[in-house]
Amino acid sequence: MTVRVVLADDQPLVRSGLRVIMADYPDLEVVGEAATGAEAVQLVRDASPDVAVMDIRMPGMDGIEATRLITAGPATTRVLVLTTFDEDDHVYGALRAGASGFVVKDMALDDILAAIRVVASGDALIAPGVTRRLIADFIGRPAAVPERSPGPVEGITEREREVLTLVGRGRSNTEITEDLFITVATAKSHVSRLLTKLGARDRVQLVITAYETGLVTLPR
Repeated sequence: MTVRVVLADDQPLVRSGLRVIMADYPDLEVVGEAATGAEAVQLVRDASPDVAVMDIRMPGMDGIEATRLITAGPATTRVLVLTTFDEDDHVYGALRAGASGFVVKDMALDDILAAIRVVASGDALIAPGVTRRLIADFIGRPAAVPERSPGPVEGITEREREVLTLVGRGRSNTEITEDLFITVATAKSHVSRLLTKLGARDRVQLVITAYETGLVTLPR
C-alpha cells in the first residue's frame, strides 16, 4: 500500500530533498508541500494524506498548533514531527498536541523514511535509542514539565501499571516480554488495553501519561 505524505517545512531545501529521496520508493508518495502550519492544515483537509511530516518552527502558525488542529479534526492523518534536537524546546508540546512521533533533521534518511512508514502503520515512534533519549531530554527540561501534578493511574491493573512504566521508559514490546517474562502476544494485549482504558491515541500518549503520573521519573 502506498503511504501518502504531506511535507510541511519552511525550508524549501528540506522539502525538496525529502521529495526527491521518496520518489525512489514506490510505497511513498508526496501529495503536497507546505511552508507554513496554516498551509499544512489546509493541505491535510484537501488531500487527506496518511502522514504529515511537520516542522515545528514555521512562520505564522507553527507546527505545534498545526498538529493540534490536524489531530483534533475529522482527518485520520497522523503527524510525524520534524525537528532540530539542539534547538527546539517544544517537542513535548507537539506530542501533547497529538503527534505520533518525531524525527531529527540530522538523522539518516533511511531512518526518517522508516519513521514515516511506522507512523503510517498506526504505531508511534517510541523506540529504544535516540527516541527514548530525546523524549527524556525534553520532558526533563523545566519548560516542558506538565502543568498538572503527578497522580495515580486509576482503572488499570498492577500488571498494566508495570507495562505502562516500561512503555514510558521507551521499552519495545519485545523488551517488555524479557523484563516481565511474558509472551509478545500478552505484551501487545496489555498495551492495547492500556490504550483503551486511558483513552490514549497511541504509544506516544502512553509515554506522556507515564511521565505525568510519576510512574517514570528522570534521574537528578
